[in-house]
Amino acid sequence: MFRRPLTVLMLIPTGIKAAIGGYAGDALPVARAIAAVADTLITHPNVLNGASLYWSMPNVLYVEGYAIDRVAQGNWGLRPTHGNRIGVILDRAIPPDLELRHRQAIAAAQATLGLNIVETITTDLPLGVALQIGHSGATWGTIAQPDSLLRSAAKLIHTANVNAIAVVAKFPDDSDLEMLQAYRQGQGVDALAGAEAVISHLIVREFGIPCAHAPALQPLPLDPTISPRAAAEELGYTFLPCVLVGLSRAPQLVTNLADRQSGDLWAADIDVVISPSSACGGAATIALNQQKTTQSIFVESNTTALNVTPELLGMDGIRVQNYLEAIGVLAAIRAGVTYTSLIV
Repeated sequence: MFRRPLTVLMLIPTGIKAAIGGYAGDALPVARAIAAVADTLITHPNVLNGASLYWSMPNVLYVEGYAIDRVAQGNWGLRPTHGNRIGVILDRAIPPDLELRHRQAIAAAQATLGLNIVETITTDLPLGVALQIGHSGATWGTIAQPDSLLRSAAKLIHTANVNAIAVVAKFPDDSDLEMLQAYRQGQGVDALAGAEAVISHLIVREFGIPCAHAPALQPLPLDPTISPRAAAEELGYTFLPCVLVGLSRAPQLVTNLADRQSGDLWAADIDVVISPSSACGGAATIALNQQKTTQSIFVESNTTALNVTPELLGMDGIRVQNYLEAIGVLAAIRAGVTYTSLIV
């Protein structure tokens, strides 16, 4: 008997102090469990990136957030690939010792993992990343020299024929020390996440290819009280390894609707979207809920700094207490069983 493959989109917006997914790779266990139930899981880099840690899963598609929005809105599609030609952009502001650490990480990914990293270039100007945090606790950022970033990306695409780009930008080392300490203790918000999203969105929007970002930061003093949730970021000098692994098999973006091929994934192929119940205002969540052929699942226990609920937006869906319940609902959907028949 043949059945329709179950395709799931898991969303945890970045920089919003999510209880799960607000740290480097702490949502990976959830992604692994969902991937064991779904035929295909689509999710974004901040769910899968764990600094020096990562977990490759053949049925998980690593898709940047702006691209996910365009796919959910029906404008773009996803084309799975065997492997990508990766280019790396290094911010000219990175100090020489830290730049060498990142170049060594690139060499290690080539030699140890066999990744196809074809060229590394440095921006012609320092990118000038700045961080901001709002009253709600959500973070964002700005880039002083976006044109320099775009020139570097264009050069990689046109001269080295890359079809995926990793960016390493120098981030401020003098950020809010109190906020940083809270984050390292598992209680704060990721101050870097909002700016990282701006960087990757810019390249994906302009060039329509996979992109992800790794911040360049000087190592922090050793702290024996680090929270396990933040510990992945304490293991090395760079967050680049997980980004390179993710980009190595990230699906290509089909930006021309006339270029459809068999095997591409489109909004109509997404059966379920899972998001925190307090963070439902994203473009992808709204678009898929309006589509009506996609089942929405809202997870209550994954609290965030936001309060954008399904009720506030008039959304229909299934509210669950945690991701374990969400996985149970997915199993029922996969089996063709009405989930309410499992509840006494």
